[in-house]
Amino acid sequence: MRPIRLALTKGRLEDKTVEMLERLGYDCAPVHAKGRRLVLPVVGANMEIVLAKAADVVTYVENGVCDLGVVGKDTIMEMGGTFYEVADLGFGLCKFALAVPVGTDFYAGYHTRCIASKYVNVTRAFFEKKNMDVKIVKIEGSVELAPILGLSDAIVDIVETGVTLRENGLTIAEDICDVSARLIVNIASLKMRKKEIEPFISEIEAFADRNR
Repeated sequence: MRPIRLALTKGRLEDKTVEMLERLGYDCAPVHAKGRRLVLPVVGANMEIVLAKAADVVTYVENGVCDLGVVGKDTIMEMGGTFYEVADLGFGLCKFALAVPVGTDFYAGYHTRCIASKYVNVTRAFFEKKNMDVKIVKIEGSVELAPILGLSDAIVDIVETGVTLRENGLTIAEDICDVSARLIVNIASLKMRKKEIEPFISEIEAFADRNR
């Protein structure tokens, strides 16, 4: 039987997750010397680490080619999917926010607002709860450009420090929800490899609780 596969979101979440695993006693030396490799063993454990983009972590776990994954709550909210979300890891902290040009009263008047965002589903759900009809424009790059260029009245985006917003003349009009890294697990894997996966999940949960 193949090793348990843990998919990690490349970048900052990858670094934080590897740090967590090493503090739990897992030898992740191959990850530090990965070069261009994307599938790497955990030394002394029946486990492999798979490095992928956030959306692909969800896809790999949902389809069972990876048993577990670490991904931001923002990706989970935007993509949905069929898997178990088993732990809030307590790192990768940021938030979804509605941001507008400084001095703008977003809710004044009755015109249909245009919102730019990478997160179309999150944006739609937010305004549906408010019973507001909005036009949503999907932006793949720097979403802050949309109101600057006059394309949108506001943006919905991930905010960590707020520096990018301030430097581009934007301010938060409303916080939407907090976001952090989450551990997800494939439904079939949890049933078929329960004896291997459940102790690992328990370790992660205990670590997250200690570090809140």
